[in-house]
Amino acid sequence: MRNVLRKEMRLSSSILSYLFIPFGLMFLLPGYPVLCGAFFVSLGLFQSFQTAREANDIVFSVLLPTAKSDVVKGKYLFVCLIEGCAFLLMALAVGLRMTVLSQSEAYRNNALMNANFFALGMACVIFGLFNWIFVGGFFKTAYKFGRPFVAFIIACFLVIFTAEALHHIPGLERLNAFGTEDIAVQLIMLTAGILIFLLTTALSYRRSCKRFEKIDI
Repeated sequence: MRNVLRKEMRLSSSILSYLFIPFGLMFLLPGYPVLCGAFFVSLGLFQSFQTAREANDIVFSVLLPTAKSDVVKGKYLFVCLIEGCAFLLMALAVGLRMTVLSQSEAYRNNALMNANFFALGMACVIFGLFNWIFVGGFFKTAYKFGRPFVAFIIACFLVIFTAEALHHIPGLERLNAFGTEDIAVQLIMLTAGILIFLLTTALSYRRSCKRFEKIDI
């Protein structure tokens, strides 16, 4: 399995997938929809799928002495690795905004979503949607990815719009808590986001393995 992941990282991936990881630090930007950082990380991953398709990576991978399910697993491991690295940067940014920068006027007067644990949870939801809609959609044919990516873009920005709007609804102001305020609610929302990510990714992987087995490469 290590060799499959190494092959994905060194041969199949686009350099843009790595260069887009720092977009996770967009969680530090005041007055900006911070969840767009998760979208840009996904855009970098999209570039790897495009690069791999043009290089006939799937055909090459199938010819290797590995099971077809390992080809799928390699793609998912690589995607989750990039998402995990970006999530760590987002968590670092959230930690800074909740502690060291907690008294900054730029953040205190921010009209948009604050970078808190709820925002981290929603970033996990976006990554989960990418794995479910795009990666899972790609393995429906193991070639076409335009329609799945468009579907993901629509779903992603619906999540971003919803997340930005929720704290304006009376009674839901705690979702936009600043610093360590309402920390219990924030942690619950983060846990929910992580669980959604794990569930959608696991189900997408199982579905992709079944689909890929039926494809005659």
